[in-house]
Amino acid sequence: MTAWICVTCGVQHPDAPQPPPGCAVCEDERQFVGPDGQRWTAPDELAAGHRTVLAQVEADLVGIGVEPSFAIGQRALLVRTPDGNVLWDCVPLLDDHARAEVAALGGIHTICVSHPHFHAAMVDWADHFDARILLARSDVDWVRRPSDRVEVFDEWSEPVPGVTVVRVGGHFAGSTVLHRQAADGRGVLLTGDSIQVVADRRWVSFLWSYPNMLPLDERTVLGIAERVGAFRFERLYGGWWERRIDAGADEAVARSAERYVARLRGERPDGHPSRPPGS
Repeated sequence: MTAWICVTCGVQHPDAPQPPPGCAVCEDERQFVGPDGQRWTAPDELAAGHRTVLAQVEADLVGIGVEPSFAIGQRALLVRTPDGNVLWDCVPLLDDHARAEVAALGGIHTICVSHPHFHAAMVDWADHFDARILLARSDVDWVRRPSDRVEVFDEWSEPVPGVTVVRVGGHFAGSTVLHRQAADGRGVLLTGDSIQVVADRRWVSFLWSYPNMLPLDERTVLGIAERVGAFRFERLYGGWWERRIDAGADEAVARSAERYVARLRGERPDGHPSRPPGS
């Protein structure tokens, strides 16, 4: 019996002697089935050619990735607290290196995942570290590998003191972000790609589908900005190593939502209609 892993999205599926006929995550319009068709791998096969890497991102925040890059290539984050560690998002591989390093860092109390594309091997991680998996109720039907460890929340939850996960919607109905309070009263926001840090790190963006470039509507974008606007956060970390904003992140989200909506309306951010230069 194997917990088959989709090669395109990296999400594990139920234990079975043969892989399923398709991956519902990739068949959804937000994702895609690769040009070579549906492909699967097994955990031991993945471990034979890949390894986990851990790196300190900032105090009490440790990144966990997979090298060479696999599937979507996301990086998870271990949020360390005195009341237990929270794993934000997940990766498709749990190897001996990750087991030892995370155990040395205090293990995992709760796993929280921003959206179904990053469910990855969350059941493997939860089983090994005896952790619960906390997901937005709106997205629980997307869980491909069922587990009794899955718990749900509706709008927000506090998995450990000082850490809050909030459903913001958008990319998925249950897309969430995580806020970590800091001593200065501002803190850190972890977003996966519920809110995406773009190439110009002064800005973020919001999409229904990133690989297929399908936008969100005005009401949804403003709703995301309103929900995260309830928090103060200086720094923001997206779902990949380089996707981060190191200062003024709360202001970046607010002005990015304004810019996005202005473009939907066919206006420049200053409210004037967009026109070509010299027209």
